[in-house]
Amino acid sequence: MTAINKVIDDKYEILKMIGQGGMSKVYLAMDRRLNKQWAIKEVTKNDRDRNNVHVVQSAMAEANMLKRLDHPSLPRIVDIIEDSQKIYVVMDYVEGESLDKVLNLYGAQSQEQVIDWAKQLCGVLNYLHSSNPPIIYRDMKPANVVLQPSGNIKLLDFGIAREYKDQKIEDTVSLGTKGYAAPEQFGGKGQTDVRTDIYCLGVTLYHLVTGRNPCEPPYELYPIRQWNPNLSGGFERIIQKCTQLNPVDRYQSCAELIYALERYETFDDAYRDRQKKKIFVQSFLTAFAILFIGAGFFSLGLRAHTNNLDYDNLIQLAEKTTSEAEIERLYISAIEIKPSAADAFRGLVGAYKADAVFSVQEEENLTKVLRANLSGLRESSDYADLAFEIGKLYWYYYDYGKSDATDNQITRMKSSIQWFEDALRFDSNNSDYRQMASIYRDIGMFNRDIVINVQEASDSGKYAPYFNNMVQLLEMIKSDPDENEIVLLEVYKLAIYSIENYARKFKADGITQTSIQEAFENAKQGLVSVSVTSDKADALKATLVSRLETAQSAINNAYSE
Repeated sequence: MTAINKVIDDKYEILKMIGQGGMSKVYLAMDRRLNKQWAIKEVTKNDRDRNNVHVVQSAMAEANMLKRLDHPSLPRIVDIIEDSQKIYVVMDYVEGESLDKVLNLYGAQSQEQVIDWAKQLCGVLNYLHSSNPPIIYRDMKPANVVLQPSGNIKLLDFGIAREYKDQKIEDTVSLGTKGYAAPEQFGGKGQTDVRTDIYCLGVTLYHLVTGRNPCEPPYELYPIRQWNPNLSGGFERIIQKCTQLNPVDRYQSCAELIYALERYETFDDAYRDRQKKKIFVQSFLTAFAILFIGAGFFSLGLRAHTNNLDYDNLIQLAEKTTSEAEIERLYISAIEIKPSAADAFRGLVGAYKADAVFSVQEEENLTKVLRANLSGLRESSDYADLAFEIGKLYWYYYDYGKSDATDNQITRMKSSIQWFEDALRFDSNNSDYRQMASIYRDIGMFNRDIVINVQEASDSGKYAPYFNNMVQLLEMIKSDPDENEIVLLEVYKLAIYSIENYARKFKADGITQTSIQEAFENAKQGLVSVSVTSDKADALKATLVSRLETAQSAINNAYSE
């Protein structure tokens, strides 16, 4: 056990133990340089787990998996420290209570609350399953979900997560928590896949909404209305489908499960009875409908024409409206009419940029409509251009809620990567933005990976390409002086901060002093020439001007050695 007040790597002071698993301990620590709290997982190198695997292998696998992920419901890995006996993994400290503690304190949770958590958990699982290769979490349970003060959830403990291998018949070892784990997690019953996580999530929802622990007698999942008759029959059917023994009988994806959760009331018996009555009444009207079948074909064409008019009218209304909430509502309504058309999505992106802040709530709303319509959008000839604009929305405006500006900038970059990759992947016309999309993607990937590359001593040679991308970005911005003030300032911020932090690394990778000085002068001149019109831009410009001297000193110091 690490002593309280011990300082690790001359940087992290241990404050207290906040968690302990079978093979690891988790501490709350203070970063003495940044005055910021982190969680540190401590793993002893020689310990072995129940499958006789060195725990350090599991810890490093978890860290390496998390370091390339970026999602609001997942903790970030920021540092990995190793000494002769232990490994310390430094990650986000997540405030809040685990859902198993919530259950212990308050018992069964309300159906509405559990469904909200279910949608959030589906969102993060869908993100993991959409990775390349897909990541199967395999240990969903209340103890691994933290409820934050904001009401949002975080998914923790990736110790048994694995990457899905398409040709593999079954898993090598049996892992999971009995009671929550799917049958296929216990060997000989096939490889775990996305449906395994759906099973575990179904059991977790059962526990949350009934208060009945599946690890305790009667060790069986009864229909939830047996414990509480006031619960929805629709929600009961959803949980039962999630927890079918045969994976084929479960929901086949988290997207399919989210769709069901958003319409759970339609699975209720009362709702179905009403629908049957409607069908009965409508059957009497069928004969009359036949008489007007010709008119029906005409009405279909008329309806399509009306839909086009409604779509165009909604977009025109949105363009003339001043209320942010109403603009968002109008664009989303237009998307519901023509979900594979890019115009309304493009308008929604523009609306989110208007106040120079793309909030967490706005990001959630955009993700929801994109997730529901992405397959159709990708068939549109306008999709690559839309993906590029969404990438820039994240890159320049995403406000993840962190007080640390550097944290926000790195999160924005990492969140944008997938969209710039889509812009490149789906661009069949070699568009004007193609080079810029490639530069944005590569800079984002550098900032996503560099901390771990430094820890692994594999960063050599990565700084020169990054510097060249940064210079190209400066040149592109210079050739477009009418660009938005926030965009200009963020590019200059990237250049100034990069020179300040990596001047020595640039030198080591062969960048000459003349080249780095020229890049600095371009950023400096551009910064001074920016005319600001908002308080946010004014504050950002003032901060950057105050950093110019430090950046220049970094150049001088690096090349004087």
